Amino acid sequence: MDRRQLLIAAGVQGLLGGLLAGSPAFARAADTAPDMKTTARAAWLYALPLVEMATARARMLKGVQEMGAQGARLNGFAHARHLVTPAGRTITTPNVDTVYSSAWMDLTKGPLKLTVPATGERYWSIAFMDMNTNNNAVLGLRTVGGAGGEFTIVGPGQAGSGPNVVRMATPHGWALIRLLIDGDADMAAAHALQDQFVMTGPGGMSYPAYATREDTAERYFQTARALLAADPAPATDTRLLRRFSALLGPGAAPALAPEVAAGVEQAKAIAKFATGRQQFVQGWTYPRPNLGDYGQDYLYRGIVALVGLGALPPQEAMYMKSAGDDGAGLMTGDGLYRLTLPGKIPTDAFWSLTMYEATPDGQYFLTGNELSRYAIGDRTPGLKWNADGSLDLWIGRSNPGGDKASNWLPAPKAGPFSVTLRTYLPRAELLDGRYRLPPITKM
Repeated sequence: MDRRQLLIAAGVQGLLGGLLAGSPAFARAADTAPDMKTTARAAWLYALPLVEMATARARMLKGVQEMGAQGARLNGFAHARHLVTPAGRTITTPNVDTVYSSAWMDLTKGPLKLTVPATGERYWSIAFMDMNTNNNAVLGLRTVGGAGGEFTIVGPGQAGSGPNVVRMATPHGWALIRLLIDGDADMAAAHALQDQFVMTGPGGMSYPAYATREDTAERYFQTARALLAADPAPATDTRLLRRFSALLGPGAAPALAPEVAAGVEQAKAIAKFATGRQQFVQGWTYPRPNLGDYGQDYLYRGIVALVGLGALPPQEAMYMKSAGDDGAGLMTGDGLYRLTLPGKIPTDAFWSLTMYEATPDGQYFLTGNELSRYAIGDRTPGLKWNADGSLDLWIGRSNPGGDKASNWLPAPKAGPFSVTLRTYLPRAELLDGRYRLPPITKM
């Protein structure tokens, strides 16, 4: 690691341990007057989720494929009608378990009404995310059940009628439906259910062209101010925003000091560095307890907005990535790998292990193979369990043949690859760490 990387690493640790980590040092630092470069660095990271949400909204309302959905509607759902395939290169690490339906919400003109159909035992969820990417509520099999119902979505300060009120922390937000698919034969039934998820209400506004994280510091902070005006921060951020007032306050000057650009470049470097920092336990990463509801953990919130926008909280789903050969998530070998599960993974819904090819720029996408099998899990047809109740999953570039073939997850023919294990509705022993996945071994 060179000197510049060491400085960046020190910056990440400083943010985690101080201003942006919600630690006791945060309260003291919020009242100090640091230099403008430091302020710009922290303000850029603080505003990142707002900017990423606005960017996703703009793309999706134009019909660009995002999160597996063919665009989105404003105050109404647009439905994806297929699972992601290797041709889908819009978003990194897609799942092949659920189809998506998506709506961007504008509550400024009043509440929205939501109708949920009876889904029976099928897994479903609707994540209601505010513009800061917090999950304000997750309706689904875990929280509502499968009988369906009527719900009212209300914004800050609005009166909601009816027993099933979902209150949003910001006037705008994102509602994302995940609906389980059990193979091609199940697709028509899933489409029929999708069409019965209905959102209605007053029409929303049109949105200006907002800056993205790649824009200049001046345009970025101009966009951040506009987004904060439309979706005000919670009261718990008051002291921090006081410190950021020169950049994010309503009366902020449009002309920026040279130190601001330097601080923004530091923030971008820190974000890139932090996305690659992963902690593995027995060969797997595990989500933090505050995933999807970040409180004052602003750095973590920003990093997830970059690499996993729309992530569910752990109570709904857990995402675990293997450490691979390099200890950082990549596998490179041409032989077989084995994952032996001692028994069933403790979930109340389902689990799956998905294969991704790794690109040079750090993205992960599905990879074509002779079986057209992109994931393997407890719903895979023909899966063979051992007599003692354990399960051997075989991972590799070539078909292992024989009894192993039914439990084979194909890897790319060449190049590095990575696997992620998802569990939906994990049980307490998985959530609290009593259950840990065994490491993948190289044969």
